[in-house]
Amino acid sequence: MSSHASAARPKPDRVITDIADYVSRYRVRSKRAVETAHYCLIDSLGCAFEAMAYPDCTKLLGPIVPGTVVPNGARVPATSHQLDPVTAAFNTGVLVRWLDYNDAFNGETVVHPSDAFGGILAAADWASRTRVAQGKAPILMAEVIDIAVKAYEVMGDLALENPFTKRMGLDHVLLVKIAVAAVVTKMLGGTRDEIISAVSNAWIDGHVLATFRRQPNAGPRKSWAAADAASRGVWLALLALKGEMGYPTALTAKTWGFYDVLADGQPFKFQRPYGSYIVENVQFKISFPAAFHAQTAAEAAIRLHPEVKDRIGEIEKIELWTYGYAYGILNKTGPLANFADRDHCLQYVAAIGLIYGRLTAEDYEDHIAADARIDVLRAKTVVYEDKRYSAGFLDPKLRSNANAIRVHFKDGTSTARMEVKFAAGHPQRRKDGIPLLVQKFEKNVARLFAEKQRRVVIDLCLDRKRLMKTPVNELMDLLAV
Repeated sequence: MSSHASAARPKPDRVITDIADYVSRYRVRSKRAVETAHYCLIDSLGCAFEAMAYPDCTKLLGPIVPGTVVPNGARVPATSHQLDPVTAAFNTGVLVRWLDYNDAFNGETVVHPSDAFGGILAAADWASRTRVAQGKAPILMAEVIDIAVKAYEVMGDLALENPFTKRMGLDHVLLVKIAVAAVVTKMLGGTRDEIISAVSNAWIDGHVLATFRRQPNAGPRKSWAAADAASRGVWLALLALKGEMGYPTALTAKTWGFYDVLADGQPFKFQRPYGSYIVENVQFKISFPAAFHAQTAAEAAIRLHPEVKDRIGEIEKIELWTYGYAYGILNKTGPLANFADRDHCLQYVAAIGLIYGRLTAEDYEDHIAADARIDVLRAKTVVYEDKRYSAGFLDPKLRSNANAIRVHFKDGTSTARMEVKFAAGHPQRRKDGIPLLVQKFEKNVARLFAEKQRRVVIDLCLDRKRLMKTPVNELMDLLAV
């Protein structure tokens, strides 16, 4: 006698309901979380302003159909575009992520939580404008900050113990989609059940393979993949608000659920309950536009620059010690095809620092990469995994991203081993890092705005109390060009 699976609708998966309960019920009380989320916001906006200088980025911006007019549309910062919230989420997300200069968090999967701002700002601006048009109160930036803390937490907690890329081959932007679907549903007035619907649909979506971050396929999709995920999260939230049903066992369904299809039947692991840990411990990219794993390698190379700048032709070998995660994705030999390939190469980053004593976004462009000395030094660089660094990377008390470099010369002499354990944007360097982050923001504002508008933007964005009381649509109008 054959048996059949029951058609009875089961209760939703615990992982999904935990996200819904956290997003809908948790109250952010941590002053540190609010302060850090504010810095995350202005840093993300600054990254967007700097990205406007790159045609490969700006060509992706604008409506899908040229000339489209959207009543109460969401503004895209640093542009004149006013779009539907899904397209605006993609546009804003592209700008925030293009230069790989926005924040990061280390776990078994490394995520960039500020990728969620593309979806959050677009949905909040559109909803705020719609409310004002209906004679209702706008959405204030305080709600954006609150929602951002929760988006960071959902992404980071899922990333802490679960190797989505290493074990499943999935790109980390999957978690952008999950978080944005949840928090945008809440922000737009969704119920707990509607959050469950949006999140369950996000889990059963087709998910992005990580091949575009690896040789031989490394390419600029890595700069817009998170934007794509954020826009998808907004779209799924809007569907849920229209009453689109959810799928209660999207993760645990036998044979067809996420666990059996993509995770070898293994459920997710969690290190801690949802709160505000992730945003409080996020790592900013303050000094260099590069993968976070390469930040300390760049700093070590630049520290060695005065000692080696006049001896580049005398270098025999360069030793570079890193941690396992960085070794796996940034240790690249052979030709580097494009900007995206170069900014994810430890050897390239180290060579630029040693030769020029700097690392800027322009250093990944073709005219700099044509300097023959770069590939000569890359070929002389030997990369090792330092097991101590690998352990420190995953240690909850450290979460270091250590790299070290030693340069050997043909005459038998060598530099000291230059080690940097924590980048300037690491929580352990917050006291020194935040003033540098503010300088980064002010510099990026000055790239785009004339003096009068520049001063207004800076004054508002750095005044946390005033910013929190500002309607989202008023801030976004101020950031238009």
